[in-house]
Amino acid sequence: MTNLQAVLDSIHKELAPRIGEGKVADYIPELAKIDANQFGLSVVTVDGKVYNVGHADVPFSIQSISKVFMLTLALGKVGEGLWKRVGREPSGSAFNSIVQLEQEQGIPRNPFINAGAIAVSDVVMAGHAPREAIGELLRFVRYLADDESVTIDDRVAKSETQTGYRNFALANFMRSYRNLDHPVEHVLGVYFHQCALSMTCEQLAKAGLFLAARGSNPTTGHSVVSPKRARRINALMLTCGHYDGSGDFAYHVGLPGKSGVGGGIFAVAPGIASIAVWSPGLNKVGNSQLGAVALEMLAARTGWSVFGD
Repeated sequence: MTNLQAVLDSIHKELAPRIGEGKVADYIPELAKIDANQFGLSVVTVDGKVYNVGHADVPFSIQSISKVFMLTLALGKVGEGLWKRVGREPSGSAFNSIVQLEQEQGIPRNPFINAGAIAVSDVVMAGHAPREAIGELLRFVRYLADDESVTIDDRVAKSETQTGYRNFALANFMRSYRNLDHPVEHVLGVYFHQCALSMTCEQLAKAGLFLAARGSNPTTGHSVVSPKRARRINALMLTCGHYDGSGDFAYHVGLPGKSGVGGGIFAVAPGIASIAVWSPGLNKVGNSQLGAVALEMLAARTGWSVFGD
């Protein structure tokens, strides 16, 4: 068995001179303030062991990684009916593309680009006030992580609300095609708050462990989704989880994963472990520059790639 702590320590040591690489997401004012010179990595195995290195205990804005948890909630509410409103194909376009949404008549390409996640938020809102939908997500993530200290950073949510013009455009566009059931400002209120979830690498790896363990959380014994649904969420993460960098990530890392512009990446080694890495500097397609490098090193050294070692 690989000595995972030694693997994590070696990755951290090798990447130490490069910490701070990339560019923080300065178009969201609160994220522009983040110190780029941080790096955390956490691995939680399906037998409940936790391995950390670096700033794995520092909370950060998980941003689009939250879309995995909202997708899980939406599938729980409407099941396969969700796919009438959102596609399952890689986008090949920027995560906030309006052109693609117009070409496809208001049906977003997948649940992980912004338009798709906004549609998913609309589904989760059914029968709820915005505040209740946000509360449902927060309770769900706390339950998954088995940690009541997970919070939503209201300053980040406010910062996104004040600068999210393109997301307002996407939502209005979908509303014009009758693919949003609730008022745009309500749906976006939920969306901006879900993106402002603040978690540490360790909390995030624990929250996503059910996707590595056939839909159940092995540390609490709770069943979250069916094995089939866990497999399908992982498939979507592998093909669509990194926007127009998804193919490159699959090529280099070979694990289902979801990135966020806060610099986090969540990844799954099915049947083995869940992984969270955080380094705020982003590459040109909006994914953590060092985070992706660290995951490539981890997959290579453990043989965890879903395509074989």
